Amino acid sequence: MARYVDGFLLAVPKRKIEKYRSIARRAGRIWKEHGALEYRECVADDLQPKPAAAFLRGVRLKRGEVVFFSWIVYSSRAHRDRVNARVMKDPRILRMGKEEMPFDMKRMAYGGFKVLVDA
Repeated sequence: MARYVDGFLLAVPKRKIEKYRSIARRAGRIWKEHGALEYRECVADDLQPKPAAAFLRGVRLKRGEVVFFSWIVYSSRAHRDRVNARVMKDPRILRMGKEEMPFDMKRMAYGGFKVLVDA
């Protein structure tokens, strides 16, 4: 079965992880309610300096921050577009958009990906 993934890479100050977790839990419920198949938020646990350099540079990681790698799974790009259109109109997301985010959105990297292997 084909899949499509929106992937995100961002840096969160360690002191703001719980706030980020709260926002991510709410967002995950909303995405799933609107049809996303999976919603994952993962915090870096093992980023060795050399192999992980791209992750660290990609978000311009600063002292006291940790990298998050997150993704949302859909059945296709068209499905992603439909789900995201509904999510972006959801009043709960609109309210969240007015909250101060616990990370610098300018340093977030994201994109849509076609799944090549789904083992």
